[in-house]
Amino acid sequence: MEEKFSLKDHLFNSSKVAFLTRSIANVYPAFEQELFQQEVLQAFPQLELKERIAHIRQCFRKYLPEDYQEATNILLRTLPAPLDETLSDNDFGEFIYAPFSDFVAHYGCTREQLHFSLEAIKEMTKRFSAEFSIRFFINAFPQETLAALLTWANDSNYHVRRLCSEGSRPKLPWAQKIHIAAEDAVPILHRLFADKTRFVTRSVANHLNDIAKIHPELVLTTLKQWQSSGQQTEAEMNFMTKHSLRTLVKMGQPEALRMLGFGNSTNLNLSAVQFDTRVKVGDALSFSFELSSTETKGAVVDYILYFQNKQGVMTSKKVFKLQTLTLHPEAPQTLSKRHVFRPNMTTRQLYAGTHQIDIQVNGAVLASFQFELEV
Repeated sequence: MEEKFSLKDHLFNSSKVAFLTRSIANVYPAFEQELFQQEVLQAFPQLELKERIAHIRQCFRKYLPEDYQEATNILLRTLPAPLDETLSDNDFGEFIYAPFSDFVAHYGCTREQLHFSLEAIKEMTKRFSAEFSIRFFINAFPQETLAALLTWANDSNYHVRRLCSEGSRPKLPWAQKIHIAAEDAVPILHRLFADKTRFVTRSVANHLNDIAKIHPELVLTTLKQWQSSGQQTEAEMNFMTKHSLRTLVKMGQPEALRMLGFGNSTNLNLSAVQFDTRVKVGDALSFSFELSSTETKGAVVDYILYFQNKQGVMTSKKVFKLQTLTLHPEAPQTLSKRHVFRPNMTTRQLYAGTHQIDIQVNGAVLASFQFELEV
């Protein structure tokens, strides 16, 4: 039987901890290598991925010098060369360096250490993204940290520039909430939107998409301003606009649809809807329909699934992408979908009863149907 892949064991394992231990010992000869490595690895079987990062950080605190700056300087000297700056895109870097910035965030987020810690974060993010750690400083020292990020937005290293956008995102996944207003970080985005590196512009677009869930008008205004500035290439601006507006498109926001070249639902016709009337959890609901137009027209097609709660009331919904297409007169298209109702989801409890699907085209619901979900 094939062994199941474990991300936490792939990213944090005995060989990577051994490498980290040797790297520290090379710059800090007094490092108690065997004890550190033994204590780190002993706890791993009981820890999830982020818990392993925290555990290594705590072991740093125990086995490195008590003085914060001295310990941090050892970690800084342990770092390898920065990630390749000649690339146009990249991932986070090596996860084994995640505990480094976590150490700074937990033990150096003080007024006394602020300047030193921010400079350490700046160096560390060139090896592994410090987007989670910088949020400690945004919350504790918002004015000073945002000012630093605004300056770093002009840095020559694109990992530093990306951190400025990614670390200040209002809804960064798996990260602690930050308490600044959504518009507070927009000046940083103004400096980054014309960046030549996709790793940066993708982050800027994701940041705007976060803001769209809070302040949609700000996103629309900002994109129009950037488009009219001519500072970004047309192709990259189109990418950023599409990526920034994906939540507003799902919501059927008319101005967002217009910015992407889609009009309203006028002259569109949806017919021949077919669907399963019953589906069991663990199985898939199949549905299809025909979409036609009396004019050549772009269409963004989504479906909205309404879920029941424990009391049997449809109180929540989620929008799913279906297809983006161009329709031509006298050339109807048939669209179909199988939606799997997976058991034991971590994000939602499924309950038996009547559920509903709306089919949304260019922001307008053109058809609806209901079905019974059996648990």
